[in-house]
Amino acid sequence: MDLPVGDSYERICEQFTWDIPEYFNIADAVCDRWADDSGRIAMTHEAYDGSTTDYTFSQIKRSSNQLANLLTNLGLHRGDRVLVMLTQSPECAISHLACFKSGIVSCLASVLFGPDAIKHRLLATDAKVCITNSANLAKVQEVEAQCPSLLQVIVVDEESPTKAMPLWSSLKGQAETFQNVRTHSEETAWISFTSGTTGQPKGVLMPHRILLGNKPLFEYYYDYGPRPGDALWSPADWAWIAGLINILLIGWYSGCKVVSTDMKGFNAQEAFRILGDHKITVSLLTPTVLKLMRQIDAEASRELDLRVVLSGGEAVGKELALWADERFGLTISEGFGQTECNGMIGTNPRLMKVRHGSLGKAMPGSVCAIVDDNGQVVASGVQGNIAIKRPHPAMFTGYLDNPKATEAKFVNDWMMTGDLGERDEDGFLWFHGRTDDVITSSGYRIGPTEIEDCLLKSPDVQLAAVVGVPDETRGEIIKAFIVLAETAQPSELLADQLKELVKTHLAKHEVPRLIEFVSELPMTTTGKIMRRALRDTEISRQKTA
Repeated sequence: MDLPVGDSYERICEQFTWDIPEYFNIADAVCDRWADDSGRIAMTHEAYDGSTTDYTFSQIKRSSNQLANLLTNLGLHRGDRVLVMLTQSPECAISHLACFKSGIVSCLASVLFGPDAIKHRLLATDAKVCITNSANLAKVQEVEAQCPSLLQVIVVDEESPTKAMPLWSSLKGQAETFQNVRTHSEETAWISFTSGTTGQPKGVLMPHRILLGNKPLFEYYYDYGPRPGDALWSPADWAWIAGLINILLIGWYSGCKVVSTDMKGFNAQEAFRILGDHKITVSLLTPTVLKLMRQIDAEASRELDLRVVLSGGEAVGKELALWADERFGLTISEGFGQTECNGMIGTNPRLMKVRHGSLGKAMPGSVCAIVDDNGQVVASGVQGNIAIKRPHPAMFTGYLDNPKATEAKFVNDWMMTGDLGERDEDGFLWFHGRTDDVITSSGYRIGPTEIEDCLLKSPDVQLAAVVGVPDETRGEIIKAFIVLAETAQPSELLADQLKELVKTHLAKHEVPRLIEFVSELPMTTTGKIMRRALRDTEISRQKTA
């Protein structure tokens, strides 16, 4: 399915139609059909030490076939789940492909996660296998006994005797051919997790058709790309939609080279080097990444080969977008979406006059609008809910084992994003803020409940409330308000201990940067913490500071 060729946004929208086949398997589309071209490079991987290794589509197919056979021989069947917790790497891509090939469902988990976050995902998905690396093996083994469905842990970079199965030596005895399962387009390919304002992160069911639903959207973002000769890279983790779909799967669908890197945290100077050394032509750089890159002296960073830069995940802002345009010598594309439906709104600088600061317009094949709480479209200039209409082939099929949450995501046929905005007279959509308590920090969407629950593990904490407060670089930073137990005293040491508690059990990006000890928290009459009141107070403090 291709984006129609046209000279304007309006023309393309008029010509666009969806045609989703009944059966579709992602592995066929992104790998196997390119494998006969034995020299076609699928991936260049740069390791921590700076060494690089090329992998062809033929090699990727062979290894993913072997892993599919291994998983099958371990007793896994179509529909079973495998938790993939790896960095950007060949093994990460191979693991997902092996699952797609065999009809097994891959489940996304970040190496940033601590034991509690890992356990939640293992239990929620009933995962039978976890594939990770040696750096994260101990965290998995810490919770392994509490996850009765987990049969085997596979480690990708460890060959010494452990309780885990070493990947590469285990693949040696496996057949190099595998007959891919004929999966239905609506069949679940993988499960992502998204944070909400109540309860633990929810599993998001992503069917195989998701890739077909995203393909023309990213042709639009990438100016009819990825094209032959393009090389794609982003610092975005492949445990999130932005990295997995927008870079890896979309790049491979077009038969292009994807660069993967073992960066330990984001380093702006290194990002410029990677873009230059690997002659990257298409990149996804979130607003937080762009803000950090802006701090690097232009004279100290090299000229680049970029053809397209896409930014999104949070509002880019006019000033930042104009800097990016000047620095990269192009007009950046801007995209807006969420895990449940990726790439709903955006821009293509060649097909429309971009209005930096806006989100852009509804993508071809998408119906997006500003609606009120009853699902009625509001007039231009009126604030309401940013929503997308179902059905849409890039839309999730539901939340894992949570039909009530799935139903609550929709008002009539409108999928509510949880974001507020307005539409101007020319159809451009503008972001105003969140309708709920989800925190958007450095491109991550973070639910407060999981962090609050973690803080309550401390015997010194009686109550905890977590909110996002505005930050120039990260969009928002996490602040925790703590009511201490009667036996505890506030101190910088205790604040540091609570931060370490969250870092250990959850993830580094979920650690509160600010902690304030308070005597009480604002509550509703039914005893619920009023996070919005705390957030509004913080915003007022910033304005008067």
